[in-house]
Amino acid sequence: MYQESNKNNWQPTAKNAALHARAEFYQKIRGFFAARNVLEVETPLMAACGVTDPYIQAFPVKDKYLQTSPEYAMKRMLAADCGSIYQICKAFRMEEAGNFHNPEFTMIEWYRLGFDHLQLMQETDELLQLLLDCPPANRITYHDLFMQKLGINPLTADLLTLQQCATQHGINLTATAAQDLTITDWLQLIMSHVIEPQLTGSSPWFVYDFPAAQAALAKVIPGEFPVAARFEVYMEGLELGNGYYELQDPQEQSKRFAADNQKRAQEGIATMQPDERLVAALEVGLPDCAGIAMGIDRMLMLKLKTKNIADVISFTINNA
Repeated sequence: MYQESNKNNWQPTAKNAALHARAEFYQKIRGFFAARNVLEVETPLMAACGVTDPYIQAFPVKDKYLQTSPEYAMKRMLAADCGSIYQICKAFRMEEAGNFHNPEFTMIEWYRLGFDHLQLMQETDELLQLLLDCPPANRITYHDLFMQKLGINPLTADLLTLQQCATQHGINLTATAAQDLTITDWLQLIMSHVIEPQLTGSSPWFVYDFPAAQAALAKVIPGEFPVAARFEVYMEGLELGNGYYELQDPQEQSKRFAADNQKRAQEGIATMQPDERLVAALEVGLPDCAGIAMGIDRMLMLKLKTKNIADVISFTINNA
């Protein structure tokens, strides 16, 4: 039986104004993509495989997983010649509920054939201007951002330099917590705790060309210091989305799955079965494309000027 307190916890957390704002968002998004001949699709919320990314944990449901994003399924559709596509959907990530995250949330994900990550940044900027009535975005490379904010070259910095930088900015880890962290781990800590809160103002921020070690599912641009062809978009210190010039090489994809699982094993996290259907789709041929996933709930928070995600979703995990 439900506890007595639950009987008094039945009302939606979002007010009617937020519900209307969400509906308006969806109308604008659909109109935006209809004008660009991008097809709306839907894919299953449950899949046989979860993501291998060690920084993202999926909810298991019997012998399946709730999706953390529709990426794998949408790429299989792209390989089947469906053309440019988008989807508004629910996603689920096993993280603590808080002011900026609910384990069940709403995202928009889209893929544009013939685009690279720079062209996709431009389209994303146009969508944000439409939804948030904001000025055009600032754009800066990951390298230039670290140099500007911290005077550190993230493409060449060694472990000691990053550890010292983190300590100077109040990131104090125990010796046990710090001993196994890699350069990538330290860069991500510094980015999230030191730099992201500074990405404020009325315009969004696009940070692009990340270190190659942070490529995830993006292509790598070769050079003296290779970089990942990807970007992240922020506004008011809040991460909104993550975009890639998508990896097309099935062998490289399999290598990255294996590397993810190796890191999971090192950190004591359960390994994940790589998605063989995605690899099979890449073997057939993923069209040249760029894709992005963005959090709709967080965009609504910015639109309504609230610091609590509960204000923009009808029922949080605590009263679902």
